[in-house]
Amino acid sequence: MSVRTVTGALPAGALAACLALAAGAIGTALAQSYPSRPIRMISPFPPGGPTDIVGRLVSARLGEQLGTSIVVDSRPGASGNVGLELASRSPADGYTIVLSSPVIALSPLLYTKLNYDPHKDLAPIALVGAVRNVLVVHPSVPARTLKDLVALARRTPGRLNYGSGGVGTTTHLAPELLKSLEKLDIVHVPYKGSGVALTALVGGEIDMLVVAAPAAIQQIAAGRVRALAVLMPQRLADLPDVPTSQEAGLPGFEISVWYGMLAPTGTPREIVNRLNAELNKAVSAPEMRPKFASAGVEPLTSTPEEFGAFIRSEATRFARVIKDAGIKGE
Repeated sequence: MSVRTVTGALPAGALAACLALAAGAIGTALAQSYPSRPIRMISPFPPGGPTDIVGRLVSARLGEQLGTSIVVDSRPGASGNVGLELASRSPADGYTIVLSSPVIALSPLLYTKLNYDPHKDLAPIALVGAVRNVLVVHPSVPARTLKDLVALARRTPGRLNYGSGGVGTTTHLAPELLKSLEKLDIVHVPYKGSGVALTALVGGEIDMLVVAAPAAIQQIAAGRVRALAVLMPQRLADLPDVPTSQEAGLPGFEISVWYGMLAPTGTPREIVNRLNAELNKAVSAPEMRPKFASAGVEPLTSTPEEFGAFIRSEATRFARVIKDAGIKGE
């Protein structure tokens, strides 16, 4: 009895199904074997700052869950763009990730030349948290509400001023957003950091400031500054008597310092999904809540697609504000 070997091409549908099964099996194996060595997390801002603090909190928990170490690599410079560019040029193998603030959305609007494309060269993984802002004024400013402040600015164009932590920061863009929404003339006074600007406000050098709520709570409690609104959808537990911007009559006046993790574009989707699931699990862990709270951070979760859409929406929201104000990154 003879055995006949049958040769010839598989039908196109069968071949596609086989390839899909093979790719799925490879992807599953890749996700299961990852990670096999330490992961580098680039922090684009100096050690000790809010981005670094959030990054170290998240990376410690993430490393425990993944069973490997997450090495925090601080690479500050050019308002965060040095670290983001370094991440964009790293191997897309899942062993380099980067924690970004709003700089990922705002840099293309502020700088005419970047050595990387934030929207094309980095792949969103997940949002991890946000620090909420509050608008505060010096007690000498005759405004008890946000509407009072808007009315005062309209009556005295060019007389009021606001401080910021530097050109292009959220502390700069938030008042510019208010100016754009209400067509106001308020003068910008930049400082080298929001902490310096808050000290200037307490000393009466400036009239108003948008600042991270945790940084201002003590000054608000002591009566050295007056809080008019928190720039977020819900009231803050630490400032229960301060209305949201929506409650104060300006629903579009919201801005936070948010943080999210990204990887070089081309990182295998299975690894991105694994990191997304582990990050969402990490920031949602009950034991992480007090750690986030002590840093003034509200934990956030998202899918990669939701984070990508959020970055694009933030860029769209501030494109007109930045253009109309003529803001250029320094």
